[in-house]
Amino acid sequence: MGDGRAVKLSLGPVLFAWPAEAWRDFYFRIADEACVDTVHLGEVVCLKRAGLHAPMMEAVRERLARAGKEVVLSSLALIMNEAELDAVRALAGRDDALIEANDMAACALLAGRPHAIGPYVNVYNEGTLAYLAGRGAVRACLPFELPAASLRALAAASPIELEVQVFGRVPLALSARCYAARARGRAKDDCRLVCREDGDGLAVDTLDGNAFLAINGTQTLSSTCANLVAEVGELTAMGIRRLRLSPHAVDMAGVAEVFRAVADGRLDGAEADARLTPLAGGMPFANGFFHGAEGAAFIDGE
Repeated sequence: MGDGRAVKLSLGPVLFAWPAEAWRDFYFRIADEACVDTVHLGEVVCLKRAGLHAPMMEAVRERLARAGKEVVLSSLALIMNEAELDAVRALAGRDDALIEANDMAACALLAGRPHAIGPYVNVYNEGTLAYLAGRGAVRACLPFELPAASLRALAAASPIELEVQVFGRVPLALSARCYAARARGRAKDDCRLVCREDGDGLAVDTLDGNAFLAINGTQTLSSTCANLVAEVGELTAMGIRRLRLSPHAVDMAGVAEVFRAVADGRLDGAEADARLTPLAGGMPFANGFFHGAEGAAFIDGE
């Protein structure tokens, strides 16, 4: 789908432990209605969740492929034990899809064959990008926190296709501890997948009652939703060819249509922001990282 487009839209992997049927139906709707070119599938946060969606994975892949979407399989972003390493080994051994490496162990396992680099790999300079490209990477989604100046420098020197997240809560950290389990008085080894109760993450406020973060099991996310729709023109001008939307329990087909319209020049940034606001499920927008400010800030460029 959309091979002739100068700018392509990608849908990142679902980061949350959605119920199996809701997860399946979400991707079926993406297949049927969303104007995205690439869809990422796979468990990135916690291996315990992988079994939730495994029985439906092939049906989802087939539905997306029939709709003309490229399907990329994403790896875990943090490997802490042999079972997790075995899962990454198994994923890296597949030859039926492009694999996205979100950890350097996955990069090593995929060396010598075409693969993608995920945003959890620290690509902060031209040397790292060239090294990964030399080992087989064909595209890279750059880290979430890079400012425009860094993105521009990397795009100017990149031998491969680059991608930037332009919508969704920003992953800030991964931990060996499960905060969602601890918040409910459970141990990580006996979590019983309590993260299923937090469809878009568990909100964390400061002692003063101000929104601060969101917890997604072992993952810490921003409380705000990254929104770079007004910066799409600048991103494409610097050479970024893929824009990533991170899934939430909102109308992601509608979100994709707004970004597609901006990328195609059919909608300006101000009107796009106005259209995205009711689609974002009440999450406040932020674009501070891009503008070299604190990540939670929203810089109005109009």
